[in-house]
Amino acid sequence: MNIMTEKSLDDAVNAEMNARSNEIIKMRGDKVTVHYGDKQALFGVDLDVRQNQVTALIGPSGCGKSTFLRCLNRMNDTIDSASVGGKITLDNEDIYDPKIDVVELRARVGMVFQKPNPFPKSIYENVAYGPRIHGLAKNKADLDVIVEKSLQKAALWNEAKDRLNEPGTGLSGGQQQRLCIARAIAVAPEVILMDEPCSALDPIATAKVEELIDELRENYTIVIVTHSMQQAARVSQRTAMFHLGYLVEEGPTDKMFTNPDDKRTQDYITGRFG
Repeated sequence: MNIMTEKSLDDAVNAEMNARSNEIIKMRGDKVTVHYGDKQALFGVDLDVRQNQVTALIGPSGCGKSTFLRCLNRMNDTIDSASVGGKITLDNEDIYDPKIDVVELRARVGMVFQKPNPFPKSIYENVAYGPRIHGLAKNKADLDVIVEKSLQKAALWNEAKDRLNEPGTGLSGGQQQRLCIARAIAVAPEVILMDEPCSALDPIATAKVEELIDELRENYTIVIVTHSMQQAARVSQRTAMFHLGYLVEEGPTDKMFTNPDDKRTQDYITGRFG
């Protein structure tokens, strides 16, 4: 007779909850198009982003993956010539609805850029800035807690706790990128977008950020643009292949890398083009 221990029961429950959350569509792109003036950059992209998973967007330079990423928190709004068509939802709510507060949206859908871009402020102020302007802390004690927790989640607390008043720009490249991740986490986002977050980092710093991404997906939904096939294979659960502004295919990462449906995906992954 099998007697299930309390721990194994907890593990089974957690596995079941994770399986269910993996089926939840956190964000959905429906026939998304983007024009920059007369030039069309995206053509009718349909893509679901699943909760608590890492979705990697891959494809050759100029294929539309960063353009699509920027649609997910309306960063393309900052480009005068850009116009976005189709529909994008977050928890089934249209993020391009005129009633949507874009500042609030970008708190829910955070962004980490290709090049680390800490503010010219102290490490503490880099992390405290967002919670302060969004009114997430009632007092300095609350802010201290948010800063510490965010730096811990970004795996930077032990390296930064004794230098919180020093400039964020004084950190190494890898530390700066983790500081930017802590800054994104500090406003309690639901989704984190990462646009080639390791392209400016050395292999050791890259490994730390990749490890961090894997830990973060327990609490956040992550979409990452990467040129590194190895990185996509290591960090993501699902992969979407873009080419010339079209979504070629999307599916579980292991299938995409071992048995893709489209020859263009196979050719790109094996280095025949791109």
